[in-house]
Formats: sequence, C-alpha cells, structure tokens
Amino acid sequence: MGKGLALISRKDLEGRERRLLCSAACRADQSKGRLRIEQDDPYRTCFQQDRDRILHSKSFRRLANKTQVFLAPDGDHYRTRLTHTLEVAQIAGSIARPLGLNEDLTEAVALGHDLGHTPFGHAGERALRAAQAKVLSVDPAAEGLFSHSEQSVRIVETLERDGRGLNLTAEVVDGILCHNCGPVASTLEGRIVALADRIAYVTHDMDDAKRAGLLKEESLPAAYRDVLGTSSSERIETMVHDAVETSARAGDILMSDTVGSAMLGMRRFLFENLYLHGEAKREEPKASHLVFELFLHFYAHPDELPPACEGCEDDPLHVRAADHVSSMTDRFAIRCYERINVPKAWSLSGMAVV
Repeated sequence: MGKGLALISRKDLEGRERRLLCSAACRADQSKGRLRIEQDDPYRTCFQQDRDRILHSKSFRRLANKTQVFLAPDGDHYRTRLTHTLEVAQIAGSIARPLGLNEDLTEAVALGHDLGHTPFGHAGERALRAAQAKVLSVDPAAEGLFSHSEQSVRIVETLERDGRGLNLTAEVVDGILCHNCGPVASTLEGRIVALADRIAYVTHDMDDAKRAGLLKEESLPAAYRDVLGTSSSERIETMVHDAVETSARAGDILMSDTVGSAMLGMRRFLFENLYLHGEAKREEPKASHLVFELFLHFYAHPDELPPACEGCEDDPLHVRAADHVSSMTDRFAIRCYERINVPKAWSLSGMAVV
C-alpha cells in the first residue's frame, strides 16, 4: 500500500493471534461459530465483529440510563450501568493482555455482560423476579424466573434486531451467561470478565459512596486497606497485578489467597454498610414497588405490550412482560409508571354545561 499504509486482512489478524497468543487462549479461527452461518468479514475476526455488534446495539445504549448502585443520584460523576460496563472491559483487558489471552473476545464478553439488567439495578431485578413468582405462584428463588445474565443472552440471541438477535459466537454468549455467580465460563477470557466484574464494582462502589458522603476512606476496614491500597487506582492496580501473576502461575484465572480474601472482605463490608443498608438504599423500596407494579400491569394488560418480535409471539406472557419492563431505563420506567398510575390534569373547556 502507498504512503506507508498496510492492508491487514482477517486472515492476517488470525495469523497474528496464532503467533502471539498463549496456547490456552481462545483463537478466533478456532471459534465454535454462530447459530446462523455468515460470510466472514474480510477485515475483522469473529470476536471483533461481536464486540462491534454489541457496541452498536440498542440495549447497550440504554445502559447509560440504568442504575448501578445509587438510585437517581444528584451528581454527574456517579457510575451508571454503562460506565460500570466500560470499566469492566478496561480491567478485563488489562488482565487478558499480559496473560497472552484474546483481548477481542474478552472485550466482547465484557461489553455484553450486563445488557439484560433491569432499571434500578439489582433492586429492579429482585422485584421483577418477585412479580413473576407472584403471577406463577412459585417461590421467588425458583429456577426459571428472571435473571439478568440469562436476559442478556436472550437479548443477544433473540430480542435485538427485531427478533433476529446479534448472532454472536458461542464463546461470547457463554461468557455473558457465566459472568455472574454460578457456572464457570468455558474460556479463560470469559472467566476474566467474571473476575473483572467483581474488581470493578468493589472498587467503584466505594468511590461513589465516598463521593456521596456515605463512607470515608478511614471507615474502610484497615486490614483490607493494608492489602488492597488506600485509593481506587491503587486497589485496581493491586488486584489486576495479583490476578495476572497468580493466574500465570496457576494456569487458570485466580487471585492469591491474600488479595482475594481482602477483596471478598471488602465486598462483605459493602454489603453490610452500603448495598443492604444505609442511605444509598433509601429510595430502593420505591424503585422495587415501581418495577413490581409495572410487571403486574403489563401482565394483566398484554394488549399494551409492544408487538412481539419475530419468533417471540408464542413466548409465555410472564416472559414477554419481563422483556418489556427489564428493557426500560430508569427514567422511562418512571414515566411509564406515572402514565399508568398518576391522574392527568384535565380542563372544563369545551365541555357542555348541564
């Protein structure tokens, strides 16, 4: 090519992966493929295509207006579900790169891992499960009820593109499904995202809590601060470096006992002082009630649901109602609730006088 440019094809990129990635990495040319066979892109690997499809999806854009931890925070610097996702992608890439694993696969899984989250974070997810359990007369802990991990897969396989889905590779779908506590991803790249997810939220939730004045750095347990560090950047660096070095020795994605225990200890502290109690949860009952009532309304009024996408016409009503409610952003859910439940102002003008 002229002026020093080079034309690098998909085949060149796949060859680069074969040369540079470690033997345990998942290479693009070894992918199990997609549900529907497609013609290969001439300039992108299959995992690069998956990353781009997720990035340009409607469900990805909606993450910008979905709660991470703080409901309706008064400030511009609190994390949303989108900024959390981007931080997970950055942390996951920082672990995958020095281990010689596939950064493109890692990034695709990270960008897609939370697509199925409800409005108002985990509070909304719990409320949606409880509402489904109510109409189905089952225990809220029963299998088969709403799960954001499974909903993320439903989005990329079915709901996006008006029922066609994104047709992602099997490895990306597996990583998305297994990012939460539960089954372990089949690829090391998928396991990295599961670990990066925990590193990200433990770190940035503390940061947001301090910004809100709910926690002080000095109030964090000293035993864990001594191990992880005394700032967000220090803690991320400690956990990422530890994950890289421990994983390289173990041949699997792991943290050392010392750093891993400190991270889990800090997570327990946040659950006890932030996630389950305290000022950050003050508005949560309202949000939970809102999601619960929205689901019951659409379950009772299926004619108000959006038209079912192609292939979803025969899905159970409790699934279709959950699809609609879970797709809402926080502010759209509030507007929808107000439209259904709050009386509108009306005028006497134009009315006949009797």
